[in-house]
Amino acid sequence: MEELTKSEERIMQIIWKLETCFVKDIIEEMPDEPKPPYNTISSIVRILAKKGYLAYKAYGKTYEYFPAISKEDYTKTTFSKILSGYFDNSAISLLSFMVKEQKLSDKDIDELNILINKKWGK
Repeated sequence: MEELTKSEERIMQIIWKLETCFVKDIIEEMPDEPKPPYNTISSIVRILAKKGYLAYKAYGKTYEYFPAISKEDYTKTTFSKILSGYFDNSAISLLSFMVKEQKLSDKDIDELNILINKKWGK
């Protein structure tokens, strides 16, 4: 799976949310300050289709787009790359980093403990 640029990923987040859409629908979902030109979004969407992230139905010269890859699959692949690239495939290294950087609240830690205990049947 080819990596996405930040712009492509932003567009995919909108498409995953909408499930099916036209370029105009994507633009409507974007923040108002300022809205990007139609041609810019249309170009990004075509690139996403070429990369295999989107599929489409043609209605004359108009295209309806929908995800060809689920958000879940993309998240798993991206997370695996981060885990292997930055944390040597170690969940402990990742969690240790998050704790040191104060990215885990006490509530997060409690929820992780619950998940771990469920996994081990405690």
